[in-house]
Amino acid sequence: MKYLTQQVIFDLDDTLVHCNKYFDLILGQYFELMSDWFSDYQPTIGELRSKQVEIDVETVSTSGLASDNFPKSLIATYRYFCSKYNRKPDAFEERQLMKLGMSVYDQEVEAYPGMVETLDTLKQDGHSLYLYTGGDDTIQQRKIAQMKLDAYFDDRIYIRQHKNVEALENILTTYPFDRKTTWMIGNSLRTDVLPALTAGINSIYLKQPTEWLYNLIELEREMQQSVMTISAIHEVPPVIRTAALREHHG
Repeated sequence: MKYLTQQVIFDLDDTLVHCNKYFDLILGQYFELMSDWFSDYQPTIGELRSKQVEIDVETVSTSGLASDNFPKSLIATYRYFCSKYNRKPDAFEERQLMKLGMSVYDQEVEAYPGMVETLDTLKQDGHSLYLYTGGDDTIQQRKIAQMKLDAYFDDRIYIRQHKNVEALENILTTYPFDRKTTWMIGNSLRTDVLPALTAGINSIYLKQPTEWLYNLIELEREMQQSVMTISAIHEVPPVIRTAALREHHG
């Protein structure tokens, strides 16, 4: 079967490898600590979670996907409740929270089911594969190395602290991408889908059962109609094959 070569850009976290669940794991430990430290005042888990999410999203919006954003959001939430209940912040507790927050990046990287098969299929079909991920360079490189992803992406790997319309546009203009045959695949409406549609490339939205609030935005109606939504990574090759075949015959 002959396919017209497509240029397929993959997001990494919560598209190819698990990420969100490790943050949830650390947050579970954080809420236990906070409930213990503030037991005299009994804030609910809902209150703690709501304030942490608010601070986390606000920080990322201004400073990008820096690795210390998450631990800083834990400390800022702690300080908020110290102030609310007139409890003096404790330097030792804050150091404990920084350590807990940073430990999220020590978790063993785990691929989503179907990752290898999906990448193998696309590679065998002759498509060009690219990786575009947001975050701290060292942390993302470690994940890429652990998953041996350079076997698929070689030097076509882009790591950016700010993952937005400008960052994607910059990538698309530094390499000869044909926008009609270029795809962005990711789990974030904010950092994957919206920039892709704005840049005039195809987009596949991998909708995860639970999503980080920062990633969820409302798309305009015509944008909604031009995005393909899937719920598992193995659904990617059939979508690409159909488009590549149609264009080949077209």
